[in-house]
Amino acid sequence: MELLKNEKARALYVDTDSPTVPPDPVISREEEPPSGGGTRPPNILNTDSTNTSPEHQPADSWEEAAVDGDPLLTPENEEVEVEIEEDEEMVVKVPKKKIVKVTEDTKSKKEHVNVVFIGHVDAGKSTIGGQIMALTGMVDKRTLEKYEREAKERSRETWYLSWALDTNQEEREKGKTVEVGRAYFETERKHFTILDAPGHKSFVPNMIGGAAQADLAVLVISARKGEFETGFDRGGQTREHAMLAKTAGVKHLVVLVNKMDDPTVEWDEARYNECRDKILPYLRKLGFNPAKDLTFMPVSGQLGIGLKDAIPESLCIWYKGPPFIPFIDSLPSLNRKSSGPFIMPIVDKYKDMGTVVMGKVEAGEAKKGQSLFVMPNRTAVVVDQLWSDDEEVTSVGPGENVKIKLKGIEEEDVSPGFVLCDSNNPIKTGKVFDAQVVILEHKSIICAGYSAVMHIHCAAEEVTVKTLICLVDKKSGEKSKTRPRFVKQDQVAIMRIECAGVICLEKFKLFPQMGRFTLRDENKTIAIGKVLKVVE
Repeated sequence: MELLKNEKARALYVDTDSPTVPPDPVISREEEPPSGGGTRPPNILNTDSTNTSPEHQPADSWEEAAVDGDPLLTPENEEVEVEIEEDEEMVVKVPKKKIVKVTEDTKSKKEHVNVVFIGHVDAGKSTIGGQIMALTGMVDKRTLEKYEREAKERSRETWYLSWALDTNQEEREKGKTVEVGRAYFETERKHFTILDAPGHKSFVPNMIGGAAQADLAVLVISARKGEFETGFDRGGQTREHAMLAKTAGVKHLVVLVNKMDDPTVEWDEARYNECRDKILPYLRKLGFNPAKDLTFMPVSGQLGIGLKDAIPESLCIWYKGPPFIPFIDSLPSLNRKSSGPFIMPIVDKYKDMGTVVMGKVEAGEAKKGQSLFVMPNRTAVVVDQLWSDDEEVTSVGPGENVKIKLKGIEEEDVSPGFVLCDSNNPIKTGKVFDAQVVILEHKSIICAGYSAVMHIHCAAEEVTVKTLICLVDKKSGEKSKTRPRFVKQDQVAIMRIECAGVICLEKFKLFPQMGRFTLRDENKTIAIGKVLKVVE
């Protein structure tokens, strides 16, 4: 069974450490799914007294303690008709990596943090990402001058910074990010990987792939008159991106109010407060705690103001908080699963003198020469070489974005959404599972037989609702005594879901990164959910 059209995502690794990139191998695919104790800043928000007890959770907050699904026998004679559109073949380009031999034990010493930049199209995500790379010395002056010259030749003078992340011709011609651009920068304490997500609604599946790997989300909104309203009103991507980041398990959200230097704004405090006050109730509804989880900052991505150094008082006397880079460097260290078995969902793969897979390590460590499994097919492989953000190492750990060359498997036998894991303690696989699902936006009712595309970690799979088990009261958490005939928008239900094929997944309670998912239909995110029990 094939995936619905437009529900595919691709991940592209950007090679930033070399001015020239070798020719890209072209991979043709018919089935490709897509590619969370420092000092706090002054309290920029008016701290509210939001009660976060279970009885007073926000309407769309769904990450309470997961419960096991009730025992259920699904009628075997239930007939389900699923109409699926035929998908087109997709072509993906993956950059090759020049191989350099490593003779001594090496591993990354700094904490790795993955930052996804999200927000409506043209909010300035790629420009801010490119500016950060320039300010931290990851892009040299000569390369920037080259980008600026080429952009000017195309009458795109203001786009040159974004070219550090938007590397393909289509993105540069249209000024729109299509794939998840990747780059990295370092601070005194941490190593950050930038995941630059596309803002256009047609590429939301690509954005989901980026958010699934993120530890920290940066929501970029434009303060320019009219642009903020376009992005935040229904139809804009500001709302959906923020919701998907929360669903992906991102705990902290930094909101950058960009384009404060625009002639329609000119660092006006009233406009900054207006943008903040409009978006804050929605973020609170998603489950973000304004006092702990949210930080708002005014910036100018084009000029680099407010990113690395404090904003000059001559421009902005009213903002007393820290600039962006020092703030994210000061955030508390993340709680990683470093001692457990190795788990890495595969974002992408390519061939380069062997099979190379890419992804973010979610748990455990892997070393050169180690034996692993590629699930769900239980293919035994051996680690041949390892790269962490394009630097060859001998071992990798949680949070790192890595490339791993494998022995024992062909490139065509690996698909995005597969999981590289410990051979003695492999990840669970299944085709049928029970889940608690929150219906966010769907005009009609959902009943047994309904089909959609599920995005879970790096996988995308066609799924069908087999049976509705019960409704769950949003406030009390009580379950209905009888099985519902249907569910509708804003309701929470426990349901049994069947996948078109076997996938890797885990109970949300045991491993949240492998047990949370979104459901999409007709280019919209219609539901979010968590796995309660793997049935078969």
